[in-house]
Amino acid sequence: MTTSREIVGDLMTPKGNIAIVASRFNDFMVDKLIDGAKDALLRHGVKEENIDLIKVPGGYEIPLAAQAAAKTGRYSGIITLGVVIRGDTAHFDYVAGGCAQGVMQAQLKTDIPMTLGVLTTENMEQAIARSGSTAGNKGFEAATALIEMMNLLRKIHD
Repeated sequence: MTTSREIVGDLMTPKGNIAIVASRFNDFMVDKLIDGAKDALLRHGVKEENIDLIKVPGGYEIPLAAQAAAKTGRYSGIITLGVVIRGDTAHFDYVAGGCAQGVMQAQLKTDIPMTLGVLTTENMEQAIARSGSTAGNKGFEAATALIEMMNLLRKIHD
């Protein structure tokens, strides 16, 4: 009987440069997500000079910038960060859904792993909690997920 192999990612220092594509909208919370992502990357051995920060106006613009960054060939992984808070209109649904779908399409089109650290919350309190307050820092979590995916894909391709 043969034993199947299990291929999993790990949190060892990934190879290559990493881009963080972040929205300027709701910047007081997004800045905390950026800090969390950088903290995670640095803790896992990524050097500061291997991290680029790309700022876009809002959540809807994140996918295009992420895809453009991926197409340069300079990045082995991309973290996307932003905060979209539900309001009184359908605008939230278009921005949040477009952002999530766009990031998914960009990573599938470019074969560069991308993580979605874009908060989509019902209110300001939830956004504050998830950007470094009582519910952790989703930027940190997006960065560790990216490291794991970068290492997983490297193992799959080796």
